[in-house]
Amino acid sequence: MESRNLNPRAVVFDVYSTLLLVGPPPSDAEARWEQLWSTFLPRPIRWSRLEFSAACSQVIARRHAEARARGISWPEIQWPSIVGDLIPELRHLPEADQEEFIYAHIQTGRTIQLDPAAAATLQKLARRGTTLGIASNSQAYTLRELDSELARHALSLEIFQPELCFWSFQHGFSKPDPHVFQLLTARLEARGIAPSEALMVGDRSDNDIQPASRFGWQTWQVTTADAPNGGPWTSLLSQFQTGAPERSPSSAPATSPATKLSTP
Repeated sequence: MESRNLNPRAVVFDVYSTLLLVGPPPSDAEARWEQLWSTFLPRPIRWSRLEFSAACSQVIARRHAEARARGISWPEIQWPSIVGDLIPELRHLPEADQEEFIYAHIQTGRTIQLDPAAAATLQKLARRGTTLGIASNSQAYTLRELDSELARHALSLEIFQPELCFWSFQHGFSKPDPHVFQLLTARLEARGIAPSEALMVGDRSDNDIQPASRFGWQTWQVTTADAPNGGPWTSLLSQFQTGAPERSPSSAPATSPATKLSTP
């Protein structure tokens, strides 16, 4: 494809199906679920894994409808609240056990892997000192999933600027709500970075590309084949200008973690 000669001062990434590849449930998902319940909750097991997922979906749909009735077009839920409604005894466990139950339950429903080419892109941008952020429809466990996968490539959440990380569970609304990019644009401008100097990287046109474009951002849609305004990670990596100096990890400026990792 024709080079776009990208050289943004800031790059903001979506997480799921962008940085993190989302695969099918593990082959032993049912056994993991039964062991999880036995570890934290009294028998007998009241729900199968699929029954519990279906019940969660029903509660989420009701919560979303209530929020939309209050004028929030793109609401976000708190996953611990959903699980607590369905398994009230979970609320009596220590907070760390509740968090571990939720995290382990999520891992029964899918497999997660950081795209290797995404890791290479993050490494390159971090060495160049590019300002990095996140715009993710997410839950608390997302941070643990992402940090765990980053660690496999000698990276961590510390490469992302905390004030440029939008985690939807912390705000009660989600992409494509325009307030997401209004917030991030204001915070970029506070750092002296104009919207035209920011790049949004995501897999969805409706959630990532179109909302960012409306605020004057550059965009790259992650796809399996090259396209006029996107393509696979390998193509994005090749688009960045090579003239900008790269810093060694030891000379890169220290940053604070994107957020505290006390919860999964």
